[in-house]
Amino acid sequence: MDRFGWLDAYLLSLPGATRDYKEEWQWMRYQVGGRLFAALLHPGQQYDAMYAGRDLLTLKCDPMEAEFLREQYPEILPGFYTDKRCWNSVDLSGELPEALIRQMCTQSYHLVFEKLPKKRREEILQSAGDFRRSAE
Repeated sequence: MDRFGWLDAYLLSLPGATRDYKEEWQWMRYQVGGRLFAALLHPGQQYDAMYAGRDLLTLKCDPMEAEFLREQYPEILPGFYTDKRCWNSVDLSGELPEALIRQMCTQSYHLVFEKLPKKRREEILQSAGDFRRSAE
């Protein structure tokens, strides 16, 4: 995953994004408003060969686009341990361009963010605006 050292910083740069480690799953989870939008994981050998031993990034995706991406790129798999209709897992050892992975991360974030209650979205955006102003 060294090729993707930028990934953690990018995910955390999204407004209101937080990170935690789910010990029992061994997932590094990225959330907005308490809802998952990305996860970094490494399934063990006991799982399906499609996933076992791979460094994966799991992201939410529009169901139609999820299928399309899987057909276009062998590195994009049905979401590991998630609803495979609307989650994809990216094999980070593949050759996907960084720009595509960033785009998928951003889209996943927005899909989750848009489902948050309006008040919570406004709080997150206000907080992000305050943070950006104080950093200038």
